[in-house]
Amino acid sequence: MSGLEPGRVERVELRRIALPLVSPFRTSFGVERERDILLVRVDWRSTDGSSTEGWGECVALTEPTYSPEYVDGAQHVITEHLLGRLLTGDDLHASDVATRLATLHGHPMAKGALEMALLDAQLRAAGVSFGDHIGATATTIPSGVSVGIHDDVDDLLATVQRYVDDGYVRIKLKIEPGADIEHVAAVRELIGPDMPLQVDANTAYTRTDGRHLARLDEFDMLLIEQPLPEHDIIGHARLADEVETPICLDESLVSASGTADAIELGACEIANIKPGRVGGYLEAVRIHDLCVDRGVPVWCGGMLETGIGRAANAMLAALPGFTLPGDISASTRFYERDIVVDPITITDGHVTVPRSPGFGFEIDHAFLDSVTTSTATITRD
Repeated sequence: MSGLEPGRVERVELRRIALPLVSPFRTSFGVERERDILLVRVDWRSTDGSSTEGWGECVALTEPTYSPEYVDGAQHVITEHLLGRLLTGDDLHASDVATRLATLHGHPMAKGALEMALLDAQLRAAGVSFGDHIGATATTIPSGVSVGIHDDVDDLLATVQRYVDDGYVRIKLKIEPGADIEHVAAVRELIGPDMPLQVDANTAYTRTDGRHLARLDEFDMLLIEQPLPEHDIIGHARLADEVETPICLDESLVSASGTADAIELGACEIANIKPGRVGGYLEAVRIHDLCVDRGVPVWCGGMLETGIGRAANAMLAALPGFTLPGDISASTRFYERDIVVDPITITDGHVTVPRSPGFGFEIDHAFLDSVTTSTATITRD
């Protein structure tokens, strides 16, 4: 990596924490009430002998609903299979992680957490922020909010109104069959015709639902996100011909090469980039660059991250191709208290992009220790 010195990982700590959500978050996959989160801390020794710590966050959920990965499995594969390839051999860059781990299939969230921790340490050792390293230009980014499924429309409207009052500049509604047209219509009437609105189906529909989803066209939305199962690229291309609202892919996009294929097939008119889903922030940058080259708008999605991943996402979303508001909401949207010293907040609907070295956060160690449920340490032989 240009301008960054290589080094060695001397020690890795895998830390599990439990953070309750301020309110249940319901999608078509199920309901989240508490996050069981795997954090990765590395001790990084530079070639000059100096030592720096770096942190990464694994975004895998408790159960394999969003993707095949889940938090227990991520910790297992890191411990038993991934770390052995990083704790041996010559000095490396964070950009070498994907190559070192390429013979092991899948597990992008686990791999991405390791790459993130190494990259955070390497950048901190150099005194460089991730945003500056990748050429991010924005100093603030617009903040959107993701609203879970509600059974009662009045409850949904009350929730949306609170977020409008908080200053969010874009509303995203989770939808599923039976909780879609009526909900979107009511929210559009509440927020008016000018506020950006989009929906996220999390794979809840089928190829035969094109005519039904076309009823959403009248509400002038930014996009319909991931209406069909992640493997159904052709189905998404066909759906894009049936509805006027742009089709955005999320779960389907797991690499830059796969994103290129989806764009070429007409299945991806807008891309949601989630670093954990694609194997890390470096691949996320490559997808951004690809989409800019192909003229495809991108935005940064969220996985209920703590302040670690939230700060990193803000730096990523400061790249020029992120032209749509993302899901980088205030920390208080999900957590009463975060594990970082200065959690992400919003001012006038925008998030200030962190500028400090690494991914731009500092750990609140006392609070982190209070919510830690287990730790495991692995050292270089």
